[in-house]
Amino acid sequence: MPSYLDKWPIRYPIFALILIDLVILGILAYYNWIICLIGVVIAAIPFYYLFLIEYKQRQETEKYITTLSYRLKKVGEEALMEMPIGIMLYNDDYYIEWANPFLASCFDEETLVGRSLYDVGDSVIPLIKQEVETEIIPLLDRKFRVVHRAEERLLYFFDITEQVEVEKMYEDERTAIGIIFLDNYDDLTQGMDDQARSSLNSLVTSILNKWANDNGVFLKRVSSDRFIAVFNEQILHALEKGKFSILDDVREITTKQNVPLTLSIGVGTGVPSLPELGELAQSSLDLALGRGGDQVAIKQTNGKVKFFGGKTNPVEKRTRVRARVISHALKDLIIESDKVIIMGHKNPDMDAIGAAIGIQKVAQMNQCEGYIVMNFNEIDTGVRRLMEEIRKHEWLFSRFISPEQALEIATEDTLLVVVDTHKPSMVIEERLLHRIEHVVVIDHHRRGEEFIENPLLVYMEPYASSTAELVTELLEYQPKKSKIDMLEATALLAGIIVDTKSFTLRTGARTFDAASYLRGQGADTVLVQKFLKEDVETFLKRAKLIESVYFYKDGIAIAKGNADQVLDQVLIAQTADTLLTMDGILASFVISKRTDDMVGISARSLGDINVQVIMENIGGGGHLTNAATQLYDMEIGEAEQALLDTIDEYLEGRKKL
Repeated sequence: MPSYLDKWPIRYPIFALILIDLVILGILAYYNWIICLIGVVIAAIPFYYLFLIEYKQRQETEKYITTLSYRLKKVGEEALMEMPIGIMLYNDDYYIEWANPFLASCFDEETLVGRSLYDVGDSVIPLIKQEVETEIIPLLDRKFRVVHRAEERLLYFFDITEQVEVEKMYEDERTAIGIIFLDNYDDLTQGMDDQARSSLNSLVTSILNKWANDNGVFLKRVSSDRFIAVFNEQILHALEKGKFSILDDVREITTKQNVPLTLSIGVGTGVPSLPELGELAQSSLDLALGRGGDQVAIKQTNGKVKFFGGKTNPVEKRTRVRARVISHALKDLIIESDKVIIMGHKNPDMDAIGAAIGIQKVAQMNQCEGYIVMNFNEIDTGVRRLMEEIRKHEWLFSRFISPEQALEIATEDTLLVVVDTHKPSMVIEERLLHRIEHVVVIDHHRRGEEFIENPLLVYMEPYASSTAELVTELLEYQPKKSKIDMLEATALLAGIIVDTKSFTLRTGARTFDAASYLRGQGADTVLVQKFLKEDVETFLKRAKLIESVYFYKDGIAIAKGNADQVLDQVLIAQTADTLLTMDGILASFVISKRTDDMVGISARSLGDINVQVIMENIGGGGHLTNAATQLYDMEIGEAEQALLDTIDEYLEGRKKL
């Protein structure tokens, strides 16, 4: 817009001239009025010229402002009516008061005025009610970013369908890396001749190559038992949707050839860096193998892990060499420590206590003080009977300390050994994990997402029946400076017997070898039975639980306790074990109050149903045939419904395979 200052160079000499004229006229008026009159006429000329300039300038300015206002008004109207942005005004009853033509055209309507938001855009209602300022919502097969102005009851709709599609395309085309490992290849091929081994290699390679070609996967064999697979996120989603059926294909085809081979896959995804993808894939594979193999683990950058498979019982493939190596490594760590503190899980069972006593013996054999962390207020009847027997032997009972005492005696050179669990949230005293830097983990459970950080040594064997079995094998390779006492051997044997249900479940040849070794060291089987006896009251409580059993789907039995009755975990687990011995039951689930604010579920199966996967989906874990979970701030009815929903989801996933 023109400014008055633009004319200043013209006005300045005029104003100067007028000033000079006024001075001259004043002088002339004093001497001669006629000459002064002539001067006034002359002076009126610049005044008139200045008036003309000002008048013209005002006209131009008014014309410019009028034109600009018109243009702005026109542009505003065009923006409201023609720009590809939806604009809507609504009233308190969620009826549309006004909408621009673009928004109406999106709904193939001439006008939306008077229509209810519930009819044309019900997905917008939650945004309005929750007073969300902006959110992406779907409307008519398109994606809109909706901006909400609550005070004006105004909605802006920005069509971002193409942007969302581009983002999805980017996500789908991101690279993922998978490492495929043949779990029991070495064991199967150990006794084969060259022709049989070559035949097996050809069979496995052809199965995997067909799978790779069908799914658009680049596959490369890098060793006799390892493949590298490269694919994108879209292919990964398709494989997830199919539950990685390649696991079943390999198992079934090789079983028909009398060489039952299984494979595990670790997948890295979610990051653009290829080295980081490789690390995630290897970490996922380690996790899958730590859980027993025959499954897929997909580790994401947010720490979450997805699991597929794990349908079969792990095949025993531990070797004496590994046990000896771990035993020697543990010996070196103990020798370098000033003391050893052993800790199991909360509410320790016979396996945890037996394994802890075994590690304490390992420390003693290496001339190092060992202490077992125990909370005497959180033990079941069987462990209480064991502790009553241990109390009679001061040399062993003095090795048991409270969590507070353990925190007091821990130093920088102390070694912490965690047995029968690998989850920080499950240990008796989690503060010890932060207080002690040197940690060893010995466990027989399948590895879960939660794991103790940076342990020096990990001995996890899901193929073992119990942690007591693993510790017994470690004892065999320790210095024989002191003989294993009868009570120590009995505690270890009790741990094996409890976890195998008297050698009926999850037993292998190594289990009987360990039991034989302990029996040779003086383990008393009669004393074990004394520890495991139950009283009449416990028997009646279990019978009452069994009385509530009902069948849900084929072969699945569910029992639940009263909403106002608190039962301990051992009783719940025993009830699940008892149900599994009955005809027609493939899997059993027992639900009961554990505390006022927590519900426990114990799950057992014969192997056809993977109860570990079911329990993991509601926050628990365990083995394929033995698992459990704890649900906080939940009533029995809610826990039961969560269990039923999870079972349905699991069974539905099996049908799709």
